[in-house]
Amino acid sequence: MTGQNAAHLARVLRAKVGQEFEIAADGRVRLGKIVRVADDRVEFALGEEVQSAEVVPITLVVAVFKFDRFEWAVEKATELGVAKIVPVIARRTESHLAQSAGKRSERWRRIAHEASQQSRRVSPPEIADPVKLKEALGIEAGLKVVCAESEERMMLRDVIAGSRTGVSAPHKLDAPHNIGQTGTSAPTSSIALAVGPEGGWAEDELKLFESAGWVSASLGPTILRAETAVVAAVAVTTMLT
Repeated sequence: MTGQNAAHLARVLRAKVGQEFEIAADGRVRLGKIVRVADDRVEFALGEEVQSAEVVPITLVVAVFKFDRFEWAVEKATELGVAKIVPVIARRTESHLAQSAGKRSERWRRIAHEASQQSRRVSPPEIADPVKLKEALGIEAGLKVVCAESEERMMLRDVIAGSRTGVSAPHKLDAPHNIGQTGTSAPTSSIALAVGPEGGWAEDELKLFESAGWVSASLGPTILRAETAVVAAVAVTTMLT
């Protein structure tokens, strides 16, 4: 290990020869024992691979909102384990944010990389360049859920729980919301979550989600800030998959 990470390990954490760590590299995690420490270089002897739990990949489709809060949401979504984040320019995304979003992609990737290291992930999530909503609707996923303030009958936890037990959720936003009556299928292997901007998704956008086969779900009776909705949606999903 070299550079800033090595300096932090050597000077701040005061690493010593013989200490063991889990080393994430090339998509794998292995045990590593320190064999040499210098100010800007730490050498390890790599041991056996550490088996990690298999997780359902989550793609987060999130409308761009105020950048400081959006960056916080990227950081927390990374810590919670999302596989990919797709920033979306929505109807209610403020115009100056929409115009500047494309210049922020690299910064968001750096934030995700740092959050990935802090949370001991094997690799950071993929951060896509901002796109318009129509471009994001066709994302490949076994289950696609849009979090909507207007949804009053179906809770996100019920949709996710149903997908994991092999009971399929309704496929239309206005479908009867009784999971138990929609039949059974194989447990979902991947999930896409869509979270809107401040003010929520516009009505015509929800119709686009419906046409593309997304399921509508509620995060609860209160109105959440956009960044809070991101954390709540991802947390519920990861806990139930």
